[in-house]
Amino acid sequence: MMGNQYQEPDYWSRKAFTEGYPARSVYKLEEMQKKFNLFGKNDTVLDLGAAPGSWTTFLLRFLSPQGRVCAVDLQPLSEQIQDTRLSFFQGDLTDPAMLAAVKQHGPYRSVICDAAPATTGNKTVDTARSASLVEMALYYAETQLESHGNCTIKIFQGGTEQQYLKHMRTLFKTARAFKPDACRSTSFETYLIGLDFKG
Repeated sequence: MMGNQYQEPDYWSRKAFTEGYPARSVYKLEEMQKKFNLFGKNDTVLDLGAAPGSWTTFLLRFLSPQGRVCAVDLQPLSEQIQDTRLSFFQGDLTDPAMLAAVKQHGPYRSVICDAAPATTGNKTVDTARSASLVEMALYYAETQLESHGNCTIKIFQGGTEQQYLKHMRTLFKTARAFKPDACRSTSFETYLIGLDFKG
């Protein structure tokens, strides 16, 4: 996940700090969970592009003692995120060994992905890099979701969203794009939501 390139803390950033989350992105997941019911209290959830760990933290606070989280990122999670229900793998999502390691903790009720590429400022380059992450996250969802499971994946808007939604509609009963309120108004990110995996 890319570092925060915005210097001025806004409402969501201050709220995240107050509530003990590493980043403001947690409120995007919170809104999507309320609206789409992506996972239940006892579910096993796969968090791709998890660092620094706001979404992982939200999951661990939300899930029951029976729930489980598997988180993956190139970067480490914040040191304070420690939980017996959490399995964290640091490494490359495209590595076949990573795919195999993650699969051992599945199948998953929900796959969530807030991964973003290191940005260059060139929208064409950045959206292409984002698209490659979407493809990888969709592969994880397609191969590791349990039947009737859900997913949400961040994408930089650049014309490819409809192409991915078309593919997702072959995998899920419902697929749509959604931009949470906590996204910055200047951001061109949105989320692709797939509900009720056909398996």
